[in-house]
Amino acid sequence: MGRWRQLCAAVLVELLVVAQAAEQSVTQKESNRQVCSGMYSRKAWGGAVDPFILTKFIPPKDAIPEDQDPMVSLVVFEWQDRHLVGKPVPPPDNTIYICDPPSVDANLCKQDQLGAFITADNATETSRSQIISLAVHLKNPDPITYQIKRTGYYCVGTFGYSDTDYNAVVVFRNAFGELPAAQIAKLPFYAAITIVYAFLGLGWGALYYLNRSDILAVQNYITAILVFLVIEMFITWLFYDYQNRHGLNTGAKVLLVVDAILSAARNSFSFFLLLIVCMGYGVVKHTLGKTMVYVRWLAITHFLFGVLYSVASLTVTPENAGPLVLLVVLPLAGTLTAFYIWTLNSLNLTLKDLTERKQTVKAAMYRKLWWCILSSIIVIFAFFFVNSWTFAGQGDEDFVPEHWGTRWFILDGWLNLVYFADVAFIAYVWRPTANNRRFAMSDEIAQDDDGFDLASRDSLTFDSEDLEANDSATPKPPAYDSVPSYNAPRSGGGNDGARDVSPLPAPKPMKMAAMPRASLDGETMFALEDEAGSESDDDDRGRLVK
Repeated sequence: MGRWRQLCAAVLVELLVVAQAAEQSVTQKESNRQVCSGMYSRKAWGGAVDPFILTKFIPPKDAIPEDQDPMVSLVVFEWQDRHLVGKPVPPPDNTIYICDPPSVDANLCKQDQLGAFITADNATETSRSQIISLAVHLKNPDPITYQIKRTGYYCVGTFGYSDTDYNAVVVFRNAFGELPAAQIAKLPFYAAITIVYAFLGLGWGALYYLNRSDILAVQNYITAILVFLVIEMFITWLFYDYQNRHGLNTGAKVLLVVDAILSAARNSFSFFLLLIVCMGYGVVKHTLGKTMVYVRWLAITHFLFGVLYSVASLTVTPENAGPLVLLVVLPLAGTLTAFYIWTLNSLNLTLKDLTERKQTVKAAMYRKLWWCILSSIIVIFAFFFVNSWTFAGQGDEDFVPEHWGTRWFILDGWLNLVYFADVAFIAYVWRPTANNRRFAMSDEIAQDDDGFDLASRDSLTFDSEDLEANDSATPKPPAYDSVPSYNAPRSGGGNDGARDVSPLPAPKPMKMAAMPRASLDGETMFALEDEAGSESDDDDRGRLVK
């Protein structure tokens, strides 16, 4: 119990630290001198305020002597205007960016521009957006505000002109709220997918209620995951909506951790459900025995490693990551590999067993599931190669400015669509219908290929002349008008040599009526279609019996 309290306390401390360090900062370090972000105009997404970029320099902790005036060079520009920042000088490929005394002597800038970034002479007329270039005095720095008039990728660049350490905070404020522009598309995306999952759950719930007396155990698991997915997608949308309203504060970080835990639970639950379905649970096998215990433990282990990985990804920055990160990644990769191998092997064994027992209807279900998994793998690999080809050009300086608005879909959006398609397909094939239990507890009567076939019914036709000839050649039994009598002594003792005719009528030949037999023809059993795409209840396909 003490360990859990220490772990929770550590996570909350990390959340507070990350929440305090959420604002982008610029420093004298070469890697932190410039920060960039995509920005939308007010017309693009709407909002209550005009979008802007606010830069605030923090005064040094140590007092600055009266005879010193440290300055920092600052420039704010849109990425497509970057060629207007700086002036080229010989030799070729040499550009001067900062206005200093040698630059003033070379007529690259003016004396009143000393300490600022150098811009092209016609920068004001040719630039697509406004360019701000000035020298900031650290003794009494004023906040600098840059108004956004058009959608684009904007950058804030700094340089320590006086070779003095400095620290500044840059806020990219969009019109719609605090959410970064690169992630605003996630807000309507997760709202829409939450509604779609809700409608899918309502449809499933209606079928579940109508056939509540004939529900299989595997359908209860599908019901649980559909309800869970609605909640998980709603929490994800709630996180982005809260961040957009209140910023990346402690409350947003708590929602982020909750969403990460739910995401790990979704992955584990999904792998668990797919594995027991591939094992034939509920349709081919009524119980998995001890195997179910092993599957549950594997799902729990995968969930724990997934939560550990999510917490580590939130608290460990890439520059601080070391070899110890492998202790988090490798166990998660191990459980994931175990799920993949076990699932594919179980599906192949189930298909083999159904094929050998000539259970064509059930085999068709799992064959469709096999094609669903194969299609998902092909789509994932196709997107993987497309992403690899796309990110191969990430070294190009124009890659991020040109793709900042769509990277969210490549990294996150399409995976959710593939997952939804798989869940919807499994829910459709395993949907509740009439006679679910009878279907699961029944087997088809195996039909050999060389047995009776409907196509051979023509060979059973006879010519009418042959029938008449056979009928005339067949001997007919003699007809009796009455039951023959026999002599028997009367009860009175006399013997008159004759006997009364029996009062009972002569028996008449009766045609034997066909015995009724139990049949499942015409009854719905998972409403499956055959390989040709239409339902078939022909007798040659085999009849389901208990």
